[in-house]
Amino acid sequence: MPHLHAIVRGRVQGVGYRYFVFDVAQEAGLKGFVRNLPNGDVEVEADGPEEKLQYLIKALWRGPAFARVTDVLTELSPQEKGYKEFRIAFF
Repeated sequence: MPHLHAIVRGRVQGVGYRYFVFDVAQEAGLKGFVRNLPNGDVEVEADGPEEKLQYLIKALWRGPAFARVTDVLTELSPQEKGYKEFRIAFF
């Protein structure tokens, strides 16, 4: 299965963005994580079918109501990382 690595930029911390991503990923049956980065961005890694990853990418651009996404940098690779669940990660 493919693997997605994404960096989301904008007003994405302190607005419920990680919980939004968690809900979308759970709904899509994806495995991986979402976490805040020290520079204010949010990082997402996910394994799953490509159509589900594309669904997640569209949701990353939308975000929750108070988020203001300015950029979503994505990288798709053919090799999954082998995550067992989707979780909110902390440093």
